[in-house]
Amino acid sequence: MTEPQLRIGIMYRQEIIFRLNERYLLAPNGVPFVGIHKVEYRDGMIWLNDEMTDEETLVFNPVRYHEASFELNDVIIGVNFHWERKEDQQFKGSLEISIENEKLTAVNIIPLEDYLVSVISSEMSATSHPELLKAHAVISRSWLLAQINKGCELKSAKKDYKSISETPEEYIRWYDREDHLNFDVCGDDHCQRYQGITRQSTPEAEMAVAETNGMMLIYDDKVCDARFSKCCGGMTESFENVWEPEVHPYLESIIDNQQPPEGFEADLTREEDADKWIRNTPTAFCNTRDEEILSQVLNDYDQETKDFYRWKLTYSQADLAELIARKSGRDFGSIVDLIPVERGKSERLTKLKIVGTKRTLIIGKELEIRKTLSESHLYSSAFVVDKVNVVNGIAQEFVLSGAGWGHGVGLCQIGAAMMGAKGYKYNEILLHYFKGAVISKEY
Repeated sequence: MTEPQLRIGIMYRQEIIFRLNERYLLAPNGVPFVGIHKVEYRDGMIWLNDEMTDEETLVFNPVRYHEASFELNDVIIGVNFHWERKEDQQFKGSLEISIENEKLTAVNIIPLEDYLVSVISSEMSATSHPELLKAHAVISRSWLLAQINKGCELKSAKKDYKSISETPEEYIRWYDREDHLNFDVCGDDHCQRYQGITRQSTPEAEMAVAETNGMMLIYDDKVCDARFSKCCGGMTESFENVWEPEVHPYLESIIDNQQPPEGFEADLTREEDADKWIRNTPTAFCNTRDEEILSQVLNDYDQETKDFYRWKLTYSQADLAELIARKSGRDFGSIVDLIPVERGKSERLTKLKIVGTKRTLIIGKELEIRKTLSESHLYSSAFVVDKVNVVNGIAQEFVLSGAGWGHGVGLCQIGAAMMGAKGYKYNEILLHYFKGAVISKEY
């Protein structure tokens, strides 16, 4: 295997403004470009600087790769998350702009190892503990190659990938990255956070990638679909409870600790055990308020979130009913109850029954639940519900008490940061979260 060239989708827009900070050549004719330019989708064609082109794809290649960079204006980061915002972002490598569904897609083409330097500086702070940076480099490299391999398998099988199951009683949906057909991965949290050279990398981040060059997690001779989330809440979740119903033995639920905390069960699928776990704060690697560690792991906008291990959210009846109707596209009337139907081993809800005065429906999986019950995303689907001030069978308030931040599958970033601070090496961190996997240099 040789180091792949990656195609990362950055933005999807009717109009894209960009700046070339060095000399770039427009393929295939090698016309030189530098400075600020505008591309638009008009009349079924790409317009470059108000002139119509005959191309469906424009590719700008840098003359000097290491010195050159380009900047894209108003890239949306944190799409649909509570901290969503726009920022100008800079990138190394080539810029491709193509027509897709009557808009323009901007794609960054860059070698995998350079991509990883940005990822581990974007997913967390580039000042994180060296062992965490090395662990994350291996994970991000593994995940990416697994996604590329999976994409090739889907294309060769020529089958429609279905992620929705719907009956009159249930609506079950999971969200992955199979909708990216014209590039390998996107640059946002939907895949893994990539912000080019916008986030300042450090010699430590570059060294972490260099020291793990070509290293991946392998299980049963296949590259691991290595997943990660911000904070597991003390227990990680199994892959099949979040995405397609396929078991990956290296992504089974584990306790994020050296040993099970006393007084708690290791399988939180039972409601009474989940309730006890969520309403308390069992010992775990990710159960920390160490500001120094958190400032290393969390970028500035991530630090706006303080209550990631245990959190609480209160909705009035009117606000909750309006929110669920708007986010689900279904009018439930007044909300009578939110009933846990099925939980994964980490106590995350995989199915939730919404009972209203006009209709009742079971929804899942975890991200569909999080999207339905929040303007952006709930921190996680690991929560219990208390009904307050019940009048004629209708609660006037619903209080959600929850645990963790993210889907909880695979590596827990805050837990791994604490492991690094406690002296664990990157291979020990990886094999804690990915049981049964091995670390192998593949190129």
